[in-house]
Amino acid sequence: MTTAAGRVHRVDWLPGTDVLRGTCHCGAEHTAPDPVAMWEWLFAHPEGHSPADGPPGSGRGRPR
Repeated sequence: MTTAAGRVHRVDWLPGTDVLRGTCHCGAEHTAPDPVAMWEWLFAHPEGHSPADGPPGSGRGRPR
């Protein structure tokens, strides 16, 4: 999804599981089984986002 500011939020499904992985425009990543919780986490930026834990796509970003 692209917001009005051109920032990209991505949610994808981890095959073989009931888990979704979300990637924020800042590079932080988070997993959750509930799509509503995932989108709330994405839109709560910067709360719970820690891009310093790793570069975008590294899988090392985690909630605080």
